[in-house]
Amino acid sequence: MRLFTPEAMRVADARAVELGYPSLLLMEAAGRAVAEAALAAWPAARRFVVVSGKGNNGGDGLVAARWLLLWGREVRVFAPEGHRGDAALARAALEVHQSVEPIEALDLRGAEVVVDALFGTGLSRPLEGEWAERVALINAADARVLAVDVPSGLPHEPHVQADLTVALAGLKPAHVFYPERSACGRIVLADIGMPRALLESRELPELLEPEAMRALLPARPGDAHKGSVGRVLVVGGAPSYTGAPALAALGAYRAGAGLVTVAYPRDAAGVEPPLEAVRLPVARWQDARLAEARAEAVAVGMGGGEGGGAAARAVLRLRKPTLLDADALYPEVLKVYAEAALPTVITPHPGEAARLLDQSPAAVAAEPLAHARELARRYRTVAVLKGGPTVICKPGRCAVNTTGNPAMATGGMGDVLSGVIAALLAAGLEPWDAARLGVYLHGLAGDAVARVGLVARDVAEALPGARARLARGEVRPYWDWGLLGG
Repeated sequence: MRLFTPEAMRVADARAVELGYPSLLLMEAAGRAVAEAALAAWPAARRFVVVSGKGNNGGDGLVAARWLLLWGREVRVFAPEGHRGDAALARAALEVHQSVEPIEALDLRGAEVVVDALFGTGLSRPLEGEWAERVALINAADARVLAVDVPSGLPHEPHVQADLTVALAGLKPAHVFYPERSACGRIVLADIGMPRALLESRELPELLEPEAMRALLPARPGDAHKGSVGRVLVVGGAPSYTGAPALAALGAYRAGAGLVTVAYPRDAAGVEPPLEAVRLPVARWQDARLAEARAEAVAVGMGGGEGGGAAARAVLRLRKPTLLDADALYPEVLKVYAEAALPTVITPHPGEAARLLDQSPAAVAAEPLAHARELARRYRTVAVLKGGPTVICKPGRCAVNTTGNPAMATGGMGDVLSGVIAALLAAGLEPWDAARLGVYLHGLAGDAVARVGLVARDVAEALPGARARLARGEVRPYWDWGLLGG
């Protein structure tokens, strides 16, 4: 499943028409899906108000109004003059049954459900004047609000705050990225008859879904032992950051690693790895003892402090698939790894990504897909840009995670993630697959214990259960499928 920009969806719509699929059928299916979703969400509601704009989004709303009328609901429709094309045909069909009132007379009193069909995706500037006032009226109404495709006004302020959003054909950035996703309420994805081939373009970012991630889970043979299912070396720790390598080790074990060794400086005496881990205190990061772990994968940089770069250079000599996090994430370090052509994964948060790209953290957070792509291209690696949601890119491909929640914004969470991905690398997954599955499982575990006040250990401990549920096929995405989507 792919993430559609507004422009990509317009291209898909146009291509469907070129292939012979009438655009009016797409509008009819979209409007009917909206009406079905409204009645499924609020079956007892009798009084609806549909607020329509001039474009195709407004046309979808006009179709929804007609179906609601045909299904016995009271519907008032407010819209401006000037509909064209398919939207004009939708208006004409509606007016066979009931007249459309002028948008200037908008009256939401008595409505139980308001259908927002003012504007679709791709607004280039914030709403102003009367349009902004209409959005304010919708938000102030004593009614449930259903948005058609996206809440009107997004991605700007002001915008409609919806209780339910019916995404048409595919998910758009507003349905996935915060803070816009918060305006959507519950999300229903409706199949409106778009040809399947047009919805699976590999040029678009992948949305991580349960079945695709389930297929990546490493097999666990009946004769498995601790040396056959993945040995991980965690390298990090400094006197002021003793918890980070321990959390990474715990994440690796809980993600399925058979044996975890934690290497840390001898002067970082407070490092307390899990009881099951092998301790490897070293005098200096050039210490040849790192090879004693016989690891299949390495995670380096967690809590490394000023020694993080030296630790990463020492690990490079092991020539193993490596995850670099936190204090290993410096341009000079990643350039050396890129030149060595080792399988690598980097896991920066926006602040660390800003350091690697000579940008501001705010700029990185504002455009995570673009900056994750640049990280992957510049450093020839798999880049995991942590955020809401996390974006994973390698040269030529990107994916967006669909698990996780704001309660996970707490210290040590990234350390656990590093251990999870390292465990999957040690189990034999390629960096791209290990990163996608690791991020997905980490978020899924966070969703299992979602509550403000959780700590990183809670997520680590929830990993085995999350993995088991995924393996059994019990996981569903955060969006619902509309009635036409099955």
